[in-house]
Amino acid sequence: MKLNIANVANGCQKTFDIDDERKLRVFYDKRISAEVPGDSVGDEFKGFVFRITGGNDKQGFPMKQGVLTEGRRRLLLSEGHSCYRPRRTGERRRKSVRGCIVNSDLSVLSLVVVKQGEAEIPGLTDGNVPKRLGPKRASNIRKLFNLTKEDDVRKFVIRREVTPKNPEKKPYTKAPKIQRLVTPRTLMHKRRIVTLQRRQQEKSKEAAAEYAQLLAKRQKESRERKEELRRRRSSASRNSASKQ
Repeated sequence: MKLNIANVANGCQKTFDIDDERKLRVFYDKRISAEVPGDSVGDEFKGFVFRITGGNDKQGFPMKQGVLTEGRRRLLLSEGHSCYRPRRTGERRRKSVRGCIVNSDLSVLSLVVVKQGEAEIPGLTDGNVPKRLGPKRASNIRKLFNLTKEDDVRKFVIRREVTPKNPEKKPYTKAPKIQRLVTPRTLMHKRRIVTLQRRQQEKSKEAAAEYAQLLAKRQKESRERKEELRRRRSSASRNSASKQ
């Protein structure tokens, strides 16, 4: 079985091939999100504590949280479920997934370092992988650089250098499009939307008042017609009675 171990603290990740079944017994019958000590896995993992985050079986089917079984199940999945990506709006599909309990049928088990041990592991704990991208949202950029609302966020966005494949072209930098950035254009757009909403409300009120007035007029005409019909009937009945 392969152990894919990720160290969130420094961004490193490394895969270890472990063929000894006795070293892997500590993971068996454990669920996703369970924390497992790494002392029995090997001497280099002494003092480490790992958290199980997932895995794949030998046929490539992923483990799914909440499926309390060791085997494989076919579930009806829709948008928002893990292990499934819908291709169309409202699409649902029955997919095969593996339960969240670890057993010997897995080929890859994904782990995250919760507690680091005594010894350094080359490629996992000794390196440091910097983040490739900086924050994109305006509030997160302000939080990173401790800015106020008066500061211009566009001057502090983190740019990354891109080296083109063609050696004749010069390298250039790219920056993300800042999200939720308050500019005069966005304020104008917001004022326009508020004005349109207020205009629509006034139009709806006028239409409702006009409809109420028309409805009252129609009801009055209907009552007058009924009264006229009632008077005619009563006069006709009196005339017939006087003739007799």
